[in-house]
This record gives sequence, C-alpha cells and structure tokens, in this order.
Amino acid sequence: MCPRTDTLIDIRPIIPNDRKPLKRILEDTQVFTSAEIAVALELIDAALADPPSTDYVVQTAADGEDVLGYYCIGPTPLTISTYDLYWIAVKPSAHHRGIGRQLLEHAEQTVRARGGNLLIAETSSQPKYEHTRNFYLKTNYKELAR
Repeated sequence: MCPRTDTLIDIRPIIPNDRKPLKRILEDTQVFTSAEIAVALELIDAALADPPSTDYVVQTAADGEDVLGYYCIGPTPLTISTYDLYWIAVKPSAHHRGIGRQLLEHAEQTVRARGGNLLIAETSSQPKYEHTRNFYLKTNYKELAR
C-alpha cells in the first residue's frame, strides 16, 4: 500500500484483467500516438505471456478493482546496471494524487533490488509532453538532452 496518496493504492505485478483498463488509460491520456499505444500493449502482452518476459517488468497501481496506472521497466541492452523506464501512465481522473510519483518510486526500488543504479526516462520535446517533462523534473530527474 502507498499511503502518501489521497487514495490507498496497491502496486502489484500485472494480471490479465489489467490489460483492458491499461489500454484505456493509454488512450485517455491523449499523449500517446496509436503506434506508441500498440508498442506499450506489446510490452504488456510480453509481461503477461506464459512464461513472462524477463526483459520487462510491468507493475500496476490499483485501488481495489480500479486500475489507476502502471509502469514498465527493463534492463538497457548491453549495459550492466542501467534500466529504461519504457512507460508510466496514470488514469487522467487520478492525476495530481501522487500515484505517478508512487509508481516511479516503486520502479526505482525495483531497479535497485535487481542491482541497477541508473533509471533512464526518455520523453519527447513536443508540447503535449510538457506535463510529463515537469513530472520528471519535480521528481528529481535531470534533463540531459533535448
């Protein structure tokens, strides 16, 4: 449970019933293109596969049955301790409640637990990503390039 939000949330491994609400979240953010959503769903499907992918870790934030968001991370190929934050998204109606921050902190903890020491979050310089860039800056990420 993550008590620092105004909603007690549980961050847990993805389950098959999460796919449909996560697809809706990706669409409802109105940030991702249809091609980006397709890639995000491929990674979700890889995490749900039997056996699951060892390349991607997908965790879901939920309040009971209500899926509020998720993140997807994975080791950066050809590195020893670097990870990429491939996706992080929160249901628009749940924005500004600390859920994104909790997901990001959980991702960072997961990276550390797996022996990682660097988490890279790439985003676009397009205007529609301004809130995303501000989110990373507020959570102590440094902009290294634009």
